[in-house]
Amino acid sequence: MNRFCHLSLLLLATGTVLAQTPAPSPSPDAAPTPPIAVKSFDLSAIDKTADPCTDFYQYACGNWLKSNPIPADQTRWVRSFSLLQERNRYLLWQELDAAATHPANPLEKQYGDYFAACMNTGLVEQKGLAPLEPALKRIAALNDAHQLAVLVGELATQGDPTALFRFSVEQDDKDSSKQIAGIGQGGLSLPDRDYYIVDSKRFQEIRKQYVEHVTRMFTLAGDTPELAAKEAASVLEIETALAKASTSRTDLRQPENRYHIYTVADFQKLAPDFDFTVYFKAVKVGHFDTLNVATPAFFKALNSLVATEPADAWKSYFRWHTLHAAAADLPKAYFDENFTFFGKTLAGQKEPPPRWKQCTSMTDRALGEAVGQDWVKKNFPPAAKASMDKLVAALEKSLGDDIKTLPWMSDDTKKAAEEKLAMIRNKIGYPEKWRDYSRLTVQRDDLIGNTHRSAIFERNWELDHLGKPVDEKEWNMTPPTVNAYYDPSFNDINFPAGILQPPFFDFTIDPAVNFGGIGVVIGHEMTHGFDDEGSKYDGKGNLREWQTVEDRKKFVERTDCEAAEYSGFEAAPAHDGIPAQNLNGKLTLGENTADNGGLRIAYMALLDTLAAQGKSIDDEIDGYTEAQRYFLGFAQVWCQNQTEQVARQMALTDPHSPGRWRVNGTVQNFDQFGKAFGCTAGKAMVPVNSCRVW
Repeated sequence: MNRFCHLSLLLLATGTVLAQTPAPSPSPDAAPTPPIAVKSFDLSAIDKTADPCTDFYQYACGNWLKSNPIPADQTRWVRSFSLLQERNRYLLWQELDAAATHPANPLEKQYGDYFAACMNTGLVEQKGLAPLEPALKRIAALNDAHQLAVLVGELATQGDPTALFRFSVEQDDKDSSKQIAGIGQGGLSLPDRDYYIVDSKRFQEIRKQYVEHVTRMFTLAGDTPELAAKEAASVLEIETALAKASTSRTDLRQPENRYHIYTVADFQKLAPDFDFTVYFKAVKVGHFDTLNVATPAFFKALNSLVATEPADAWKSYFRWHTLHAAAADLPKAYFDENFTFFGKTLAGQKEPPPRWKQCTSMTDRALGEAVGQDWVKKNFPPAAKASMDKLVAALEKSLGDDIKTLPWMSDDTKKAAEEKLAMIRNKIGYPEKWRDYSRLTVQRDDLIGNTHRSAIFERNWELDHLGKPVDEKEWNMTPPTVNAYYDPSFNDINFPAGILQPPFFDFTIDPAVNFGGIGVVIGHEMTHGFDDEGSKYDGKGNLREWQTVEDRKKFVERTDCEAAEYSGFEAAPAHDGIPAQNLNGKLTLGENTADNGGLRIAYMALLDTLAAQGKSIDDEIDGYTEAQRYFLGFAQVWCQNQTEQVARQMALTDPHSPGRWRVNGTVQNFDQFGKAFGCTAGKAMVPVNSCRVW
């Protein structure tokens, strides 16, 4: 249901619980080592034995790939994102560690105590399952499946995981000035519905291992092995039924597939055996008469499950989700078991990350705009924001010029596209107004209590938006985040301070490398406003067709070209009876369109910038022309090594293509690449037939 278009890779799949190292709180002597600075351009990364016209990714990244294996606590290692994430997290850790020991003000004490509670593994061991007992008792008291709404409501009231579905407040797709209630599918633990319903040898084995894992978790919680196995079977049965009723990620990418306005009364008719009025009352959401039901078929299936699954099966299901959601915050035996399955088996991760990383990330998620206020003061000076403003303006001009010259678009549609471009809001670095966390109670000796209170705080904050004017200045990422996003309902592009650092953005480097890095990032996010999904929203963020019928037809022909092209790219090779895994060109279509458009318009902006400086695209630095440095700078952002398990998982769940195809897939569609490297037509990177949307 998430309609934000993100730039980056997701390092772990949806449903994966990050594991922790069950070590004592580190002493000053055990402080983490500062990460190595990331270069914006690295000549040593280049593999000169490769032909850039045949495999540009190998040419730009080959030596880096050889010398940078995946660290044991990672599943992907990306030259740009991973290294910058490590740097930002280290700087954030310094801030949190200082606040935990010597807070200078109440805000520092709040996030310092949150971090300290996470780091106190001795207390975690001492408490055991006690923090979960209230939830487990509620679940144990269920004696009738028709009382599920009461149970889910009670769990939600206390901040416990409620599973089954996702309830939120969202902008109305067809009237972006309104904030309405919305509800959609949920309830799965494995990364995707395919893990439950695809009848291949690989997925059969994963399901077997999953049941064994759930059985061991129930056994740790005190059940006999026989009872635990029975409960695990019930969990798989319910989750499989939910998976079969779930709409695919690919279909959910299209806004018309997730927009169905129901009255509350008509929605209740979809699932008469689950009393949603009880749930809505429990979460204390304001009054509403209608809501958007993203996945109506899911709730019909949920109703059937309520009618057919006995209360004991539901108790097993909710008990599992309570343990699963808290696994990273429980004693060593639990998160070791959790890591063995979700980390090693599903993702190929060799060992869990150190505790300081886990606690730093957890605190950033819970109190991101509290921590971020101090982080940006130290790491994002006003000069960086001013430089970014100039870069964004340069990219806006290039996209406008591109629209004017598009060969397939009529004048009427060009005018509408230009109007939408002019209305894009630019949010750079951090929010103008910081969130107020004063109502969030943090206790230094209560890790799980803090996570529950944080969940309640976040839910109340979101539900409080119902019926209120849209605040266009709100953010959906914290300042230290290494990522960026476009929101079609806001029609805005958002660049947290965390990504506006080397290697993406560097004051000291030549324009070609900067435009190949942060320039393509900016162009990528702008192009999201005009991809297969974003192009269905107008400049005000409303779901409305603004292309002519003929232009939309031409647009679809061009996006179909990209979808077919990327579906031919291999994400993981065949071996040992496991078939090859190709990308899903429909799932990745929006990101691929944005990659291709971003590369083109950033290049156009570079030409304008060099001309204004009296320089040429053919000028050389270190033996490479500015054109070549532009493409190398872009490619080196995406140098990555990853485990095979994650490569296969991401091919099903991630709307982004892996690094190799974010590079080769885009340069082979851009004629200026072939010119820059003197490639002849027909080479792999200069195909006779290529795709272009923007």
